[in-house]
Amino acid sequence: MEHLSLDELQDRLDEVRESPADGGTLDLIVRRPAVDERQVLDTGELNPDEGLAGDTWNQRPSNRTEDGGPHPDMQLNVINSRLLALICPDPDRRPLAGDQLAVDLDLSDANLPAWTRLAIGDAVIEVTDQPHTGCQKFSARFGADALRLVNSEVGRAMNLRGINARVVQSGTIRTGDAITKV
Repeated sequence: MEHLSLDELQDRLDEVRESPADGGTLDLIVRRPAVDERQVLDTGELNPDEGLAGDTWNQRPSNRTEDGGPHPDMQLNVINSRLLALICPDPDRRPLAGDQLAVDLDLSDANLPAWTRLAIGDAVIEVTDQPHTGCQKFSARFGADALRLVNSEVGRAMNLRGINARVVQSGTIRTGDAITKV
């Protein structure tokens, strides 16, 4: 599988910058029932205990907690769907990013600072201050240049690798739901 070069990715960043600042859309819901397994959902349930119901977030260790258990501020990984389409033209491979939610929304720090709340369907999530960075799996799936882009200075400012969030109000979410700042 061929990947775009860093120059090609940078040349197309304006497509990602055109994401709405508010009133975005939930484009993809992905549950991770086990390591490296993905289930694409049309409808999902969010709750403060599980994050996305049926996802294994609450079973995954974290090196960012004292006890090594799941990090409460990393329940949900959210990625910009325009960036995801840019680095992965094949829609069938997009769930491999590992993010539970792909959204058409400006995820930059300037637009969504930590503790911003977002309504999606019946649920409300809150952006946290935990960074979401690209890793070796991301590089293997989408190319080394995609990893360089998301971890670059511009990539970090735009949160191209995505953001971490937690559920603050339980509810049902559906692909196509509007996302609004609360």
